[in-house]
Amino acid sequence: MTMLCLPQIVRLLGTLALAGGIAAASSAQAPAASPSPAIGQAPSSVRTPRSAKSPGRSSARTAPAKPAASANLPVQHRRDPFAPLITKEQTGPSIPSHLPPGKAGLMVSTLRVDGVVRGTSGMLVLVSNPQQRVYFLRQGDRLYDGVVETISMDGVSFKEMSKDPFGKPVERVVTKRIYPSAGEQ
Repeated sequence: MTMLCLPQIVRLLGTLALAGGIAAASSAQAPAASPSPAIGQAPSSVRTPRSAKSPGRSSARTAPAKPAASANLPVQHRRDPFAPLITKEQTGPSIPSHLPPGKAGLMVSTLRVDGVVRGTSGMLVLVSNPQQRVYFLRQGDRLYDGVVETISMDGVSFKEMSKDPFGKPVERVVTKRIYPSAGEQ
């Protein structure tokens, strides 16, 4: 038996890796009954990357790996990885071009509270939209993006329903007063 020093072992391992891989070389040279590798051979559990065109490689090919389950999805169900998650049209309260007529077309963010009326049938709130049209709203009336929640003598609370930039539905309570203080507009 010959003893090899560390530089010789490294050189030998390098030549084995170039000649088809350590695993292939060790399985061809190692005896089948010997559990421990011989001197100068790496254990069969050590793997090194093989080059695509290495000399002396057999023509036997390994079976290709199974593709992931997501690779089987039709192309139309995949998200474009380069498309931004947050688009400019989703951010901020944008006003749609065609709103329904009447109360159903009022947006909470564009309303101005002009007054509150106490009637026999309950409280009414007087609001106006940016086109200076005036509407009377009652508690529970549905608007384009919300519902009238409560009416008090100094203002009204709306439950506004919108979506965050990722498309998740978000509800928030917006309170508008008759005489807004600085910063409430």
